[in-house]
Amino acid sequence: MKPYFIIIVNLILISFSSLFAYEAEEDSTAELTNGPWATIVNPQLPNVLILGDSISIGYTLKVRENLLTHANVFRPTQNNGAKAKNCQGTTLGIQKIDGWIAIQPKWDVIHFNWGLHDLKHVNGKTGKNSNSFDDPQQADPETYKRNLMTLVAKLKATGAKLIFATTTPYPAGVKPARDPKSAKIYNDIAREIMAANNIQINDLYSLCEGQLETIQNPVNVHFNKAGNQVLSDQVTQVLKELLIK
Repeated sequence: MKPYFIIIVNLILISFSSLFAYEAEEDSTAELTNGPWATIVNPQLPNVLILGDSISIGYTLKVRENLLTHANVFRPTQNNGAKAKNCQGTTLGIQKIDGWIAIQPKWDVIHFNWGLHDLKHVNGKTGKNSNSFDDPQQADPETYKRNLMTLVAKLKATGAKLIFATTTPYPAGVKPARDPKSAKIYNDIAREIMAANNIQINDLYSLCEGQLETIQNPVNVHFNKAGNQVLSDQVTQVLKELLIK
């Protein structure tokens, strides 16, 4: 019986060591609060929140750098600041907005966008990205309108100055399926909602239109280094103007 006893003891010890190793791994994430996306807060400065998809991820850090002496610039993050959170479309926004605006108790300015994920086509059964225009959009125009109105009400309740960034343009052929005409359709819906709520618009669509060949990656919704610079300069400018009002 002794060999069996030794085996059992060894199994118990291995289980405990695995548990401690897992806990140590989890604890190590606390060191990531100073990760590249974590905001170092100056309590003397106003707080700015940027909400948006991967397009906004491309310009957020540069905007933060540009506003270093003007504001604390935040966006939702993962792993305690190790990675930026993609706010995707209004469907995810409805689920997560309360947590995102709770990052800080007080916001002075919120710069936000939804649309690029809403208008893409997804598999009707799985919800996964689709390259077929026969599949539905993630949030059709009516659903987008309803969701965006709900999100705007949540953002207005914070008391922050709000600014909506229009969805940026893209060429035909991008994947997943996105009709270039859809960007204007969804932006028109957003413009109507922002006008009804007296919310300023940062027209990134018009800023980029006509120069996509030089500032955007080929057949892609994402921007190259020059494009992210163009976007960050524009966002910085409008945020500075709001901060001094």
